[in-house]
Amino acid sequence: MTASPITKAAQHTPDGIAKKIRGLSDRSIAWIFVAPTIFLLLAVNIFPLIWTIRLSFTNYRVNRPNKEVEWVGLRNYERILNDPDIWHTMQATAHFLFWTILIQVLIGFALAYLINNKFKGNDLWTTIIVFPMMLSPAVVGNFWTFLYQPQIGLFNYVVTFFTGGDPADFSMIGDVYLAPWAIIIADTWMWTPFVMLICLAGLRSIPDSIYEAAECDRASKWRQFWTITIPMALPFLMLAVLFRGIENFKMFDLVVQLTGGGPGNTTTLTSIDLKREAFEKWRTGYSSAYAVILFVTVFGLASIYVKALNKVKER
Repeated sequence: MTASPITKAAQHTPDGIAKKIRGLSDRSIAWIFVAPTIFLLLAVNIFPLIWTIRLSFTNYRVNRPNKEVEWVGLRNYERILNDPDIWHTMQATAHFLFWTILIQVLIGFALAYLINNKFKGNDLWTTIIVFPMMLSPAVVGNFWTFLYQPQIGLFNYVVTFFTGGDPADFSMIGDVYLAPWAIIIADTWMWTPFVMLICLAGLRSIPDSIYEAAECDRASKWRQFWTITIPMALPFLMLAVLFRGIENFKMFDLVVQLTGGGPGNTTTLTSIDLKREAFEKWRTGYSSAYAVILFVTVFGLASIYVKALNKVKER
C-alpha cells in the first residue's frame, strides 16, 4: 500500500524536529500558523495608524523633510474642529451617506423581494441587475459623466424638459443644487445590486415552513411581510447599511470622476478634503489629525451600530 504524502513527510522529518513538534500543544501549533498573518497585519495596519497619530501632534510637512519638526500638541485638532469649512464638508458627507444608503436599501430590498419570488427569466434579470457592481468606479464615473454632458446627456434633457430650458445651456454636474444628486444617482446605480444580494441571502434564509404555518393561520400576504419577512431579514438589512455606510464614508474616486468636488465645494466629501490637505497643501501633520478624527468617528459609529446589530440577531 502506497504511503500518503503526509506519512512520507513525517518519515523524512529529522528525529530532533519530530520530537519538538510532538511536544507542542494544539494551541502552540495554531499560533505557529497564525503568527505570520498577525505580524503582517500589525505591519500594514497598526504601525501606520500609530505613526499617523504621532504625526497629528506635529507640524510635519512631507514636502519639507529637512525642516525641523515641532510638537504642536492638540493645535491641529483644535483648528480642524473650529474650521467651518470642515463642518460644511462633514455636512455634505452626511447628506451623501443618508440618501445613498436610504435609496439603495429601499431599491435593493425591493429587487431582492421580487427576485426571491422566482419567475421566468429570473436568472437573466439577476445577472443584468448585478452587472453595474462588476464595473470599476473609474468606468462608472466616465459613463455617468457622459450621461450628464450638457449637449448629449440624457439627464440634462429630462431636467430641461420639465423646466423648459435649453439642454445645451444646462449641466447637471455643474449645478450647485443638482451636483450632489448626480453623485447619489451614480452611486445608487452601481451599488444597489450589492445591497440586493445581501437582502436576497436574508430572504432565502427564511424557512418556507414559517410561511406555511402563517397561511394555516390565515395570515394575509401583507401581514406575513411585516411579521415574518421584515423581522427575519432585518439583520441582513442592517448589515447592508453597515457595509455601504463604511464604504461611502470614504467615497473618493467616483466623486472625483464626476465633479471633482465642485461646483464650489458642494460635493467636497471628507475623503476629498483630506486628500487636498495631505497631497495638495502638504499639511501632513494637520491631515494626520484630520484622518484620526475621521477614524474615531467611523469606528465609534460602527461600534455602536454593531452592538445594535447583535441585539437584533439575538431576538
